[in-house]
Amino acid sequence: MIMEATLAVRFGLTVDDIADTVHPFPTFSEAFKRACQAFRRDTSKMSCCIE
Repeated sequence: MIMEATLAVRFGLTVDDIADTVHPFPTFSEAFKRACQAFRRDTSKMSCCIE
């Protein structure tokens, strides 16, 4: 989040610019956590959101 805010200030982005930007989900950290969880439990039975 800090990185995004830093780029917004650096390039003079507006709230509309940021809102219209595609934000990747899951982030690398969330995807990595889910991959690790797959070694311990069945991730197909987990909720759609990262736990």
